Amino acid sequence: MHLRQTGSTNDRARELAAAGAPHGTLVTASSQTAGRGRGGRRWEAPANSSLLMSLVLRSSPPGGVPPTSDRPPPLLPLIAAVAVCEVAGEEAAIKWPNDIVLPRGDGLAKLGGILVEGRPQAGWAVLGIGLNVAVRLEDLPEELRAGAATLGYSPAAIEGLLERLLEALQRRLDQPAAAMLAAWRLRDALHGREIAWSSGRGRAEGIDDTGRLVVALPGGGHITLDAGEVHLEPVG
Repeated sequence: MHLRQTGSTNDRARELAAAGAPHGTLVTASSQTAGRGRGGRRWEAPANSSLLMSLVLRSSPPGGVPPTSDRPPPLLPLIAAVAVCEVAGEEAAIKWPNDIVLPRGDGLAKLGGILVEGRPQAGWAVLGIGLNVAVRLEDLPEELRAGAATLGYSPAAIEGLLERLLEALQRRLDQPAAAMLAAWRLRDALHGREIAWSSGRGRAEGIDDTGRLVVALPGGGHITLDAGEVHLEPVG
């Protein structure tokens, strides 16, 4: 289903999933009026400038057997991040937990984001992906420009990128978790860097096999973070 405009592709896909839409139902849009990321943050993008999609994934389809290509959270965001990076190019990296980024000086600029929502007890999840394909940074609100990135393609490239992304998602959903985790670690934008979060700081040391961020603490020892936002510490 392609929509010229919608509030949020994730909201529409969730409505369809709750109504019994099958595994693989896809919602795309040219523009969103209420796009969002994790924590309810707004996703801003001019019309016809971004790949905006939400995909219904079922672990227990009504009246059928679970599809072998589905893999439930918490690894689903990691799988999606690897697939997005594959179509976004060699420089694309993953900022845990759900951002696709490009390096910019000593920092990172956001190219895309992933939002997984669902109803585990009903056996479905919605995978939402937004990717700045043809965004002109000067068209973004001033407060977003410094931290945003774009592939710099023309709007005509969005459809082809969507096809490639769906193929990459299928490959990554089908492969063993160990192979996907290895691919994720090769794209890790935080590894070895000093980070901070709401209650502490430390050095990012990758992810464990459940997708949690492993952090070395300044005084010794390690902790793992399973949710929340982290930020790069200033260099120098």
